[in-house]
Amino acid sequence: MTDPAHDSTPGTATDQRTLRERVLSTLTTARDRTTLLTSCVEDPDLTAQHSPLMSPLVWDLAHIGNQEELWLLRAVGGREAMRPEIDSLYDAFEHPRAERPSLPLLPPDEARKYAAEVRGRVIDLLESAAFRDEPGAHGTRLTEAGFAFGMVAQHEQQHDETMLITHQLRRGPQALTAPDPEPAPRFTGPPEVLVPGGPFTMGTSTEPWALDNERPAHVRDVPAFWIDTTPVTNGAYLAFVEDGGYDDPRWWAPDGWAHIRAQGITAPLFWRREGGQWLRRRFGVTEAVPPGEPVLHVSWYEADAYARWVGRRLPTEAEWEKAARHDPAQGRSTRYPWGDTDPGPEHANLGQRHLRPAPAGSYPAGESPLGVRQLIGDVWEWTASDFLPYPGFAAFPYKEYSEVFFGPEYKVLRGGSFAVDPVACRGTFRNWDYPVRRQIFSGFRTARPARAEDA
Repeated sequence: MTDPAHDSTPGTATDQRTLRERVLSTLTTARDRTTLLTSCVEDPDLTAQHSPLMSPLVWDLAHIGNQEELWLLRAVGGREAMRPEIDSLYDAFEHPRAERPSLPLLPPDEARKYAAEVRGRVIDLLESAAFRDEPGAHGTRLTEAGFAFGMVAQHEQQHDETMLITHQLRRGPQALTAPDPEPAPRFTGPPEVLVPGGPFTMGTSTEPWALDNERPAHVRDVPAFWIDTTPVTNGAYLAFVEDGGYDDPRWWAPDGWAHIRAQGITAPLFWRREGGQWLRRRFGVTEAVPPGEPVLHVSWYEADAYARWVGRRLPTEAEWEKAARHDPAQGRSTRYPWGDTDPGPEHANLGQRHLRPAPAGSYPAGESPLGVRQLIGDVWEWTASDFLPYPGFAAFPYKEYSEVFFGPEYKVLRGGSFAVDPVACRGTFRNWDYPVRRQIFSGFRTARPARAEDA
């Protein structure tokens, strides 16, 4: 059965009810996760800034509520502002993360009450919301197929991932627990897969909750290439470390070489060598680096250097999406590598079910038609591409979501990590960050051009 949230605008009462139930479930899932992330530590940990790269957790909590109020209660519902005096405090563009602890933020109890009151009013609004074109609601697209509700759910889940990063950065005892992924047999399949050359459809014009930078669908002609079957593992990356990869400028982009030398970087973030063993810190626990897991917490510069070291390169964004979505047998692009159905636990490691990547080669049910695995979930994957608009891009519903970030300053990541919820992850979803960033749940896979005899 096709999910009604992925059809055109629902018209019947049954369609409206089904979509309303989906929206409520999606919003509830996000709020349950927010509650977990902000209730597992004491208030001093909520108000502290654990890294200048991150906001205090209490800022994220109130920001989530404020954005929900702005877009759902005010923009969709036409309601009066509840707390207009706090809008500027929780404007991410007005206040960089490093200065947020100095702001007169709502204390934890007040932030919780504010977010809960907003949510209560949103649920009331949801009961009467019509998910169709309504000229009075920010043009005609904000309410169509529940877009604004989906956007807000994605926004909250994105901040949940940000808060999980903060938990990884914070010092102190373990605050979060989750079962490990199921053990997987050692992957013995081919190390790389040939992706045939030719055109494919990139992006989407039909996914109702897709964000503006994923739109519109357009045709890209991509020459044949080889791509790693799985993300690069800790064991493979460790060989680069042990071979002196961090001491050899041959493998590094000039800016990357200057950065690692200035910062004294000699291994992925959270790694350290103790005696003859490499250890890592993961959510308050120190453990041996597991060789079979995808490498995590590496910057674009580190991923690029490793790829050069093995005589390969990072895939372009178009190559990554073709490997993930192109089905040669059907001659079309699917929503996910495994098809058009929403992600299940058999497909991918998503939604903070686990607090680590699954072993490389896991989730055979989630592989692409060409046999590439773990393209969704586990680790965000750096690509070679700058974050740029697609042909025909139009900012919606505000230019600060994507447009202000376009340019060579940011590199694109694709696929989503174990910390990403399915609502904020699909085959067309685009993430971006500075090439120096390592605190994010980032890994990569490599690629190489095909030769004429490969075809």
